[in-house]
Amino acid sequence: MDEKFLYKLVKGETFRIVSQDGSANELDPGLPEDLLLKMYRLMVQVRTYDEKALKLQRGGRMGTYPPIAGQEAVQIGSALAMAEEDWMVPSYREIGAMIAKGVPMQTMYMLWMGNDYGNKIPDDVRCLPIAIPVGSQTLHATGIGWAARLKKEQLAITCYFGDGATSRGDFHEALNFAGVYHVPVVFICSNNQFAISTPNPLQTRAETFAQKGLAYGIPSYQLDGMDVLASYVLVKDLLDRARNGEGPAFIEALCYRFGPHTTSDNPDLYRSKEEVEKLRKETDPIDRFRNYLVNKGLWDIDKEIKLHDEMDALIDRVAKEAEQTPPPEFGELFKHVFAEEPQFLKEQYEYYKRVSGGQ
Repeated sequence: MDEKFLYKLVKGETFRIVSQDGSANELDPGLPEDLLLKMYRLMVQVRTYDEKALKLQRGGRMGTYPPIAGQEAVQIGSALAMAEEDWMVPSYREIGAMIAKGVPMQTMYMLWMGNDYGNKIPDDVRCLPIAIPVGSQTLHATGIGWAARLKKEQLAITCYFGDGATSRGDFHEALNFAGVYHVPVVFICSNNQFAISTPNPLQTRAETFAQKGLAYGIPSYQLDGMDVLASYVLVKDLLDRARNGEGPAFIEALCYRFGPHTTSDNPDLYRSKEEVEKLRKETDPIDRFRNYLVNKGLWDIDKEIKLHDEMDALIDRVAKEAEQTPPPEFGELFKHVFAEEPQFLKEQYEYYKRVSGGQ
């Protein structure tokens, strides 16, 4: 894409392909039918997962949970744009992106149920565990990118965080280092309009969050984060650019979370229900992409009913399996600290077995 066009985006224009009625502009890449349907399937799957998680939490069967409804498009689009060898560095809300990357839904449920197996990412999935401290993962992503450069590995890193992270020192240190050392990281700020209860105008006087990347010499873009197709196209271009040695990029994905910050939050204290319902009706990313598929003759009501029935059954089964999975034995604490177990840890483990009868 033309750099001058991308610069204009941070001055007030937003990169978008699909409008809410499903119509697409001239930037529509004409993706294959199977990829389009995979995108939609994942979006519905993640929304169903999210709704089930809320029910589990309200029923006392899960701990505090951060809903993602409204942010499915930027997560699914960007995750599908990644290559298998690329690394994903999520915040605590990137449940959809992690599922799309290959982290099992059962694992994600166990995480929020307090089962430590929820932090065990499959060996063949290049994804870090979620980061709870706000903004800290930006440093991890930059570190992985710097290591990849030193090792001359042709891969890229996608790092996710919310708008609140841009107020943290970690964010600025990570972007400054990434810009100076030209690391292959695409930073995605999901600007869902609130850092918990703090609205954008009380976080920054900057015209956009995207321009914060420009301050560090990083190409920066604004994206309609409710548009899965635009998310896929822009992130794929930037990941390709990063893999080719052209350095980092920064995206401000404009979106809106329909639910609370977490299940311990009361959003009615800082925004009206009327605002939420209006924006849900006018911007829901799943409705938008379904309209696009219908316009292309790829979707209809029968397929919609069948998909929802399938997802309801799948999510119920996965949630049940997660609840029935016992947590790790204490002895496993010794097994996942080092790639090669040092002698002192072996001795500690043997001591533990002697005094506790552990296996």
